[in-house]
Amino acid sequence: MKFYSTRNKEEFVTFKEAIFRGLAPDGGLYMPEIMPDMKSLIDLFTPETTFNEIAASITEQLLSEELDSAACKRICDRAFTFTPELTDLKNGISILELYHGPSCAFKDFGASFLASCMEEFLSNESREATILTATSGDTGSAVARAFYGKKNINVVILYPSGRVSPLQEKQLTTLGGNIRALEVKGAFDDCQRMVKEAFLDKEMSEKLKLTSANSISLGRLIPQSFYYIWAWAQMKGNRENLTFCVPSGNFGNLTAGIMANQWGMGNTSFIAATNINDVVPEYIKSGTFNPRASKLTLSNAMDVGNPSNFERMLDIFNDSHDKMSELLKEEVVTDSETKKTIKKLLDEKDYEADPHTAVGYLAAERRLKDTNGPIVSLSTAHPGKFTEVYEEATGKKPALPEQLKAVLNLEKKSTIVGNTLDDMKAVLL
Repeated sequence: MKFYSTRNKEEFVTFKEAIFRGLAPDGGLYMPEIMPDMKSLIDLFTPETTFNEIAASITEQLLSEELDSAACKRICDRAFTFTPELTDLKNGISILELYHGPSCAFKDFGASFLASCMEEFLSNESREATILTATSGDTGSAVARAFYGKKNINVVILYPSGRVSPLQEKQLTTLGGNIRALEVKGAFDDCQRMVKEAFLDKEMSEKLKLTSANSISLGRLIPQSFYYIWAWAQMKGNRENLTFCVPSGNFGNLTAGIMANQWGMGNTSFIAATNINDVVPEYIKSGTFNPRASKLTLSNAMDVGNPSNFERMLDIFNDSHDKMSELLKEEVVTDSETKKTIKKLLDEKDYEADPHTAVGYLAAERRLKDTNGPIVSLSTAHPGKFTEVYEEATGKKPALPEQLKAVLNLEKKSTIVGNTLDDMKAVLL
């Protein structure tokens, strides 16, 4: 398996090259040269097949030319010391809980796999790499945890000042060591632009040996497909009519699900659930893509006005709006609806949900009458990461897991920077 840039399908790179480059030199995102047919393998997975077995099997199918079976198993076992969990709410909707990892967010899956792959590839080399990543909330803490203490790897995280939750900020600014946090005076879109510009800046890229751990990284995208396939296997007897509902911001999570579908996971459709930053739902309805500045919401990890992975989605569907809108449905949820849904889930289902999970659940509930089977709605973060929003919605504090309790009293360490490439270069170079 080789990989090409979404902006140049004539040149191919290895998986190792793709993950250490992060972004292609032409500014495009890496994609597999083919969508392999894994239907016969995926059909063999049952509710008893473990998550790590599925992860190692899919990894080997994709990367056997670079990694043997033992390496694939080693990478997955090292990465996934945690698993997804599926909770049936008994109304046709199940919640796929992806927050049982070290930072209590779904991004632990991608970040841990990428860190494990890089560690595998660097184990016999003396060179160093610098991870440069932007975060709207959860990516930063997942990357920080996954790469903390890794040999030969330094991490620089850009996050928008005042636009992540206090607990998210604690998670990504308190580790120190090989982890450095830059607090950007701007929005997530500024952070994301600065990262892209840095990769295209020869001086920065070469001096720092830059690579990425954002959702633009192929090494984070691929493992996100694993939990879709695992959840699909859990729904045996009902899975052909299964719909996935995905709270979406930068659209890497949904892209991974679409890729799993293309590989042979036989679900019926996806629901792209967003907050008022609705450029992709707008495209699904109208065929017009109109990126714009993001707006601040309670579900802040989804506050993205120009989602990077939309480029990959267009690539998968060959720029066909008809093909994309056939597989994807859309729903937009406001902040007031988000808070009402958090309270409703607690009151009616005794279920604690963070704002992103609430966006997904309400979208799933709206679409339930239009589907012929169950909906699995992704829960992307533990409610404890959004204590303030949860308490405002319910009047109660959510239970905090140990991973979150541990960072509350740690000291924040960040460097405030402006929102231009030159501002960042002045600090890092």
